[in-house]
Amino acid sequence: MGRLFGTDGIRGEAFRYPVDAATAFAVGQAVSRVLVRPGGESRVVLGRDTRVSGEMLEDALRAGIVAAGGTPVLAGVLPTPGIAFVVRDLGAAAGVVISASHNPYQDNGIKVFSGAGFKLSDDEENAIEALVLGGELPPRDMPRRAPLPTEVDGSQHLDDAVDRYAAFLRGTFPRSLSLQGEKVVLDTANGATFQVGPAVFRELGAQVTVIHDTPDGRNINQECGSQHTGDLERTVVAQGATLGLAFDGDGDRLMAVDETGAVLTGDQILMICAHMLKQENRLKNDLLVSTVMSNMGLRAACKKYGFAHQATKVGDRHVLEEMRHLGAVLGGEDSGHVVFLEYHTTGDGILAALQLLAAMLKAGKPLSELAGLMEVFPQKLINVEVKSKPDIQSVQEIVRAIAEAEAELKDGGRVLVRYSGTQDMCRVMVEGPTVAITERLAKRVADVVKAALG
Repeated sequence: MGRLFGTDGIRGEAFRYPVDAATAFAVGQAVSRVLVRPGGESRVVLGRDTRVSGEMLEDALRAGIVAAGGTPVLAGVLPTPGIAFVVRDLGAAAGVVISASHNPYQDNGIKVFSGAGFKLSDDEENAIEALVLGGELPPRDMPRRAPLPTEVDGSQHLDDAVDRYAAFLRGTFPRSLSLQGEKVVLDTANGATFQVGPAVFRELGAQVTVIHDTPDGRNINQECGSQHTGDLERTVVAQGATLGLAFDGDGDRLMAVDETGAVLTGDQILMICAHMLKQENRLKNDLLVSTVMSNMGLRAACKKYGFAHQATKVGDRHVLEEMRHLGAVLGGEDSGHVVFLEYHTTGDGILAALQLLAAMLKAGKPLSELAGLMEVFPQKLINVEVKSKPDIQSVQEIVRAIAEAEAELKDGGRVLVRYSGTQDMCRVMVEGPTVAITERLAKRVADVVKAALG
């Protein structure tokens, strides 16, 4: 993908390359150059999550967009899938989201959507990257600070962005169903869903309790949200709630907690939704798409219920590309990205939550029972911080450790070792027949990775 774009846009520590004002200014120019058609639609929608660095990057991006002939449309704080929707709703040329998703507040990033609301292709990202890194963008001496708002002309403000997006989300929930009487707990991760999430569920009639909905610029994802569900689990049990729903900082991931306080995996959410669509003859081509990180139990459940499973490289963008190629309408990742292509062009945590509730209401069963549609094989994931990312196959001690673990597992599990596309980490994932065996082999491989690359 090059030196700027990773598996999900540009990401890194805020105020440092490549997440600094100068680079953001250049990216704004390049987005206008690549995605704004001469003589055509010039609007580029800008949105952000709640990080303290968001406004700095917004100012730099909008200045770059204007400098290259585009028209920034400022949507303010809005989930990533909200920007993808607004781009299509307005008929804009592109959309840019300022967010580092589930990362801590010190990080930030830039994601770009096409005018159709899809994440960019490799060719489009490469074209933007070539302009930013090629020194072809005027001025060559890029600004060392973010331009002040008063220095940027030509911007538009979209004051009803939250209302537009909320109306869209409500429209995806079946009109024949009601959330009246359902007690729902939401964890908005002090992030981009803190306004629109509670509003949508309340407007559909649910009795809503919200936690972690007071962003201060620094508490996004801090011991909360989809990555840290402890508070949500406790609140669901204390409230006697129907379920709990946790989003990440930019709102494109969902994790769910059942009425007993147990956490479902992203794969279980996918299976529940796929089973619903299959029963209603809406699972196009009888196909579910997920990544190589999905649990072995997902494939087994797909076979049990009579539909196929296709695995892709890690990243919801790759899932979506395969869905479009194969004609699937449902796909996602175990990390909580869920794509309902009949409704939206990208993963959407709130939309997925509504569909999960619809599946529960249609089945007339609690979430704990529906979770049993898929048996989760024992799995252990260990993240190892690394100083470099050489090709795994070139590091003989790691290759040997993987081979030894696979030999012990035989057909009863698998080993997957890959680098993170957004952090300096190597992810070691092992699935096996028992928890003890799985954890032992994962630790053995992770120790070798740490010794070689840490």
